[in-house]
Amino acid sequence: MLTLAIVGRPNVGKSTLFNRLAGRRLAIVDDRPGVTRDRRFAAGRLGDLDLRLIDTAGFEDLTDESLEARMRRQTELAVAEAEVVLFVIDAREGVVAADELFAKILRRSGKRTVVLANKTEGRAGDAGALEAHGLGLGEPISISAEHGEGLGDLYAALLAAGTDDAPLEDGLAEPGEKPIRLAIVGRPNVGKSTLVNRLIGEERLLTGPEAGITRDAIPVDWDWQGRRVRLVDTAGLRRKARIEHKLERLSTQDTLRAITFAEVVVLVMDATHPFETQDLTIADLVEREGRCLVFVLAKWDLVEDPGPRLKGFIDHAERMLPQLRGAPVVALSAETGRGLDRLMPAVVKAHGDWSTKLKTRDLNDWLKLAVERHPPPAVNGRRVKPKYMAQTKARPPTFVLFASRADKLPDSYRRYLVNSLRLSFELPGTPIRISVKSGKNPYAEDAADPVKAFQARRRNARNASR
Repeated sequence: MLTLAIVGRPNVGKSTLFNRLAGRRLAIVDDRPGVTRDRRFAAGRLGDLDLRLIDTAGFEDLTDESLEARMRRQTELAVAEAEVVLFVIDAREGVVAADELFAKILRRSGKRTVVLANKTEGRAGDAGALEAHGLGLGEPISISAEHGEGLGDLYAALLAAGTDDAPLEDGLAEPGEKPIRLAIVGRPNVGKSTLVNRLIGEERLLTGPEAGITRDAIPVDWDWQGRRVRLVDTAGLRRKARIEHKLERLSTQDTLRAITFAEVVVLVMDATHPFETQDLTIADLVEREGRCLVFVLAKWDLVEDPGPRLKGFIDHAERMLPQLRGAPVVALSAETGRGLDRLMPAVVKAHGDWSTKLKTRDLNDWLKLAVERHPPPAVNGRRVKPKYMAQTKARPPTFVLFASRADKLPDSYRRYLVNSLRLSFELPGTPIRISVKSGKNPYAEDAADPVKAFQARRRNARNASR
């Protein structure tokens, strides 16, 4: 597998090429320069070549502590890690001073470099492609990342560069046991990227005092005590009314997709201002998507009187989000590492609860006790009678309840059953789904026939395991 770093100044089409080689839209693409900020990793393929792709931020000639300078350092790390560098220029604009400066740095690095003159569809960039010969990095290849032109020439250049195997790491998952998919979400500037960097033990993601640094949802593969985890850092979510620009809308959509495909969601909140309206909105969205949730109170080192404050936060969360009652709350400081050791055990526990499969016999023993303790209310003078229950799937735990007059079962009684399930089977904070249908208890129906009773038990056991 060949490791490629895609580099160049801002807005020359690096992310478009990255998406083209990856075969799907992973990086956000926009006409505005400077959209990409963090390094993004993905597996790609060109012909019969397996590729490990690294998308980078646009190169800026800065060495101070500004955001652009920190982005440049991320690009330099990508160049150091790559086997072949794809140096992209905008052929329509021709070679500019920034291109010449970056070419000089690449020549000094000694890395094998392929110059790509992008945006050459319709011969509009022919003059710029000719100028690229003067960069001293070999013959440029004319391509159009947007339209997929010139990829055959790129394949030949990569084939000549060599195909030494490289280890899989960072953003690529190794074959074998599937990793826990963990999304880190929250409002802007609450410390999500800082938390990811502290967990994996390296400055993998850009951080800083500026709000909204992260724009793409950035996946990072990581190993925690032998358990594979795919962390996804996301852009901060603001209230819809405050989203003004197209780029922020794209970032928000990327974050929402990350929540949809996650298994566990860590909601990071600023401990000095936790459980604000937007935090509650995000938590409710996670529950509606059926994902398990872990609350993180970040910047805990700034909180005075932490013991009583933590208890107050937990009580407030249960009052405001009763549908997530019992969800773990972890107080930590990503800057100092305090409390960090409690996060991953809480994540693994939440993931295990979310994946729970309950035995049908245990479920119906619980149902009998739950109904005896609190019978369903009568509706129009007639009582709804729950008869039988089975689990249809896990992730999240989903159940079907067979009852007479199923359409009349009040939502309040359904909530009672959900809360009782959580308490009885120790599933705190786990999203639970219960659908109610009319039907008969197959055990009661076939009780007189032992063969039919056995077949019914096997049939329901198979349904519960799906």
